[in-house]
Formats: sequence, C-alpha cells, structure tokens
Amino acid sequence: MSNTLDTSSKEFKKLLQQTNELVLSKFEDLDRRKAYHYFPQDEVASWFDEELPEEGKNIFEVLDETKSKVLDVATDNLGKHMYAYVMASGTQVSILGEQLAATINQNGGKWHLSPSISEIEKRVVQWGSDMIGFGENVGGVLVSGGSAANLNGLTIARNIFYEKKDLRKKGLFNTKPFTVYASKEVHGCVDKSVELLGIGSDQLRKIDTNSDFTINLEALEDQIRQDIKKGFEPFCLVGNAGTVNTGTIDDLDALADIAERYNLWYHVDGAYGGLAATLDSIKVEYKGMERADSVAIDFHKWLYQPFEAGCILVKNWDILRRAYFKKADYLDTKFEHQGRLDFNEHTFQLSRNAKSLKIWMSIKAYGMRRFREMIQKDIDLTHYLSEQVEASDDFEIKARSHLAVSCFRYHGNLTDETKITELNERLIPALEKDGRVFITGTRLNGEFVIRACTINHRKRKEDIDYLLNVIREVAKTNHL
Repeated sequence: MSNTLDTSSKEFKKLLQQTNELVLSKFEDLDRRKAYHYFPQDEVASWFDEELPEEGKNIFEVLDETKSKVLDVATDNLGKHMYAYVMASGTQVSILGEQLAATINQNGGKWHLSPSISEIEKRVVQWGSDMIGFGENVGGVLVSGGSAANLNGLTIARNIFYEKKDLRKKGLFNTKPFTVYASKEVHGCVDKSVELLGIGSDQLRKIDTNSDFTINLEALEDQIRQDIKKGFEPFCLVGNAGTVNTGTIDDLDALADIAERYNLWYHVDGAYGGLAATLDSIKVEYKGMERADSVAIDFHKWLYQPFEAGCILVKNWDILRRAYFKKADYLDTKFEHQGRLDFNEHTFQLSRNAKSLKIWMSIKAYGMRRFREMIQKDIDLTHYLSEQVEASDDFEIKARSHLAVSCFRYHGNLTDETKITELNERLIPALEKDGRVFITGTRLNGEFVIRACTINHRKRKEDIDYLLNVIREVAKTNHL
C-alpha cells in the first residue's frame, strides 16, 4: 500500500490531460449550447445520494462521473446565453490561474506562508483602486464577493467610527442606537450586514428613490435630521455605484457632501458597477466615489473572473489593522523581518486561498485596454437590447441604465395590466424549463419585470436577438 495519496507522475499526467480535455469541451458549441439544464431537484439529489465511501474508486471513473453529473449539466455561466443575476463568464487565463493556485496551495493569511501571493494581493488591491480612481497607497483585502466586501466595509465603519468608545472590547451595550442610510434599491447584503453587526435592520434607513431609481437626496437629509432629533446617532451612509436591479448609480458626489456635513462614514457599494468607472465614456457618473471611506468591488463581475473574487478598499492599511488586529501568541510577528504585511492582521480570516493569482495573471495577460473594450461592449449590447425592446410591438422597456442591465416586459398582444404581469411571471419558469437562455425577473416599484444582465465578454448582437426570439417562442409554445 502506498504511503501517500499521490499517484505516479505518469498517471497524474494522464489525469491532467483528461481534465484538460474536459475543460476544452466546455468551449465547444458556445453559440447554441443550452444555458440551463432542467431537472427536478429530487432527481439531482438522487445522483449524489450515497453512503460515505469507505474505499476509493478509480480516479478516471470519478472523472467520468464528474463529467456526466456536474460538467455536462452545469448552468452555463461560461456561455453566451446567461442573463440572470450578475454572472460573469470567466476567462481562459483565470482557469489557468485557479489550477496553479490549487497546485501550490498557499495560505494568504501570513506573509511567510505565501510571500509572492501576499505581494500579488497587495498589488491587485492597488490595481483595483487604480481602475476606479480611489487613490494611491490604499489598503484592501480580497474576499468572497460583494456581500462579504460590503459586510467588511460596514464592519470597518463600525469599528473605526466607534474606536474612541472601545466598541471592539465593550460591545454595543449601553450605546446610543446608531443608524445606517441607503436607498431602497440597496443590495440585500446590507440588510444582512447590519443584522450580523448587531446594529439591527430597524436602524437601516432605506430612503425613497427618484424616478430614475437614484436615492432622493432631500428625503435622505430629512431622515438624518429626524433621527438626530429623536436621539439616534447617524454613523454610515451607503451609496450605490450600480444597483443590481437596474444598474443605477447614485449621485456619489452629493452623497459625499452629505456624509461630510453630518460626519458619517461613507461606504460605496461598487460590487456590480464600480469597475466600469475605468471607462472614459461613463467615468463622470462615478464622480465622488473617490471621496468614500470604503468601497466594495467585485473582480468576478466586470473583470470576468471565476468565483470568488470580491474586494474591499479603504484609504490605507492602518485603517484595516485598527479595525481587525487581534494579538495571538501563535501569530506573533516580532521575530520576523519588518516590512511584511500579514493579511490576517487586516481582515477577519486567517485561512485564505490565493484569489489574487488569477486576477493578476488575467490583467497581465489581457491588459486593461482589452478589459475596457469588453466592458464597453457589454454596455453597448445592453443599449442595443433596450433599443430592440423599444422598437418592438410585443415588448416594452421598463428601466435602462448607464451599465449592463435592462428591465423590460413581454406583453404580446395583451393590454390588460394584470394579464401582462401574470404572463411575465409565468414566462420565467417556462424559460428556465426550456433552457436555451437563462434569465430571471425582479420587481421595480412593485411591478414584476424581466431583467437581463449582459456582463459576458463572449456575447454579440446575434445573441441579443436570439434572447428576444426565444422569449417570443417560449411564450407562444406554452400558450402564455
């Protein structure tokens, strides 16, 4: 019996070759490959319903099983017909990066556990800041995604804002209730964050929006003044640099003014749209984001990285250390060389994988010019989609934005509002079952709409036309 889990180099090479063939197969027939494979949940569960294996099986058989039960039926984020949520397409270089990162298996929590990866992450953090014009010599940490980035942003805000009250040690006991402000279009992770942080969702003030779904500044200031009169302590303002629902960008400069006026921590959720600030064509829409105290961005959205690749940015590394550092004997750094930055002292996690490698490799390989071209193409395709909807007799546009989200409804020949709503609500599960495109819905001011997000560097105009035609066909085939 072998005294290691490793196989021979010869057999491992064969395994890698077979795995490479599986990867390459996912790039075949992208034009008309199904975006979703419909199976009832209990059927999918049955594929994996087995007892804990006591003995192993041939790894080539495991690869075959993985192909049939996972790869062949995976929701096709890679392909051209994904429009749901904010699902980017990945890049070929980032596939290589993930494989290499898994090979060296670095722990990015301490510098001497991952010297190159630690320095790469610092560089990627600064590059992220450079993309959005946030500043020089910033601090930041790679996290799982936008939700974790926003949670980190609000954690840092709470810990730094109440540093003089020693909140990290004393907790929230006997503190005056403090309030957070955001528009009604803010991402749901902000609700979860204030709950996790002990602030409570009752203290999250969701402000009404204007007709374009931007936060109403007058209503915001009115709410802040009311809270001060009632004895609350306003402490944090969240701006949207691209909402998930509609891609709306708040007036970030005006929000920065308000934050300064009332001495609030200013956090910007740029997880969906922040990286589009790298485009000259819409950079002006992000004016004021550079004035934020913290910004959440997502490389696995508009830098097309595979999950996970979120990031929180702040103005310097000391802010992160003040928010998170906790001395532990087994992590003592006083005997180590100076100049090393240990990420565990600047964030919550100690065990951290090498998220930065795929991002660094992708930026090095493609360059920002190519990324900007792809981001602009996504936005242009979204405008094309909105134009096609507006020009049609059987669709109607409900919201369009500067970014890559378009919201619309299919009405066919119907004129009754109730029936149109019912039609669109039935369309989404019918489209999922059909599988040719994958798209979801949302609600805008209580109205159900179809929502298309086009963050995918592989899409073309023909794919947009295909989307609308599939919707028409599914509606007619299912007599909706």
